[in-house]
Amino acid sequence: MAEQKTVTFIITRQDGPDSAPYEETFNVPYRKNMNVISGLMEIQKNPVNANGEKTTPVQWDMNCLEEVCGACSMVINGKARQSCAALVDKLEHPIRLEPMKTFPVIRDLIVDRERMFDALKQIKGWIPIDGRYDLGPGPRMPEKKRQWAYELSKCMTCGVCLEVCPNVNDKSNFIGPAAVSQARLFNSHPTGFMNKSERLQGLMEAGGVTGCGNAQNCVQACPKGIPLTTSIAAMNRATLAQSFKNFFGSDNAH
Repeated sequence: MAEQKTVTFIITRQDGPDSAPYEETFNVPYRKNMNVISGLMEIQKNPVNANGEKTTPVQWDMNCLEEVCGACSMVINGKARQSCAALVDKLEHPIRLEPMKTFPVIRDLIVDRERMFDALKQIKGWIPIDGRYDLGPGPRMPEKKRQWAYELSKCMTCGVCLEVCPNVNDKSNFIGPAAVSQARLFNSHPTGFMNKSERLQGLMEAGGVTGCGNAQNCVQACPKGIPLTTSIAAMNRATLAQSFKNFFGSDNAH
């Protein structure tokens, strides 16, 4: 009988937020078309490392397994990406898994992405409506505008763009490309446009759009192919126009 083919995972682990990271190696039975998540599931079922020692199951985050929720982001072979879409057959072996370094580690491969949601609060990433009664169908958007707005709406708050951005670190309060692009998305909506100036004010605060250094790593790394640099350029122009309105006391300033 042929020997069972295995896949080797070298995983950077951390027992808690204040613990020191360490590496642990696992050999997982190979299956055709398996992805990184299925490898982690095998380790979870049988948490024995490559030395044959019983250990704790590796902790990671996941949800949809369809590259839609953004929860399973991690650094795979040095590249931040979604682990559900990372096929073992297309990866260099051994496979190295690490948590994203931009965010605080909770445990093993799980990170705290709270800073992304705080950024959405800063730019008011929502459309306020009165939900006490049926408002009927909303206003229609021109098809051309709807098409590019749909591309921006694909953002799943996965954190990959923040992970690759050199301006997002513990010495900077830059909110990151995702929040800037979401401000553009909500300002393009016919109802969201009514609160346009409030979102622009959020982008003009500390850590706002001026924190971008134009490295353009984000648009290269985004798993959804969102035109993040285009959004940043558009928001730079919009905040400049808003600053003039604020200075000259325009009726549209607020």
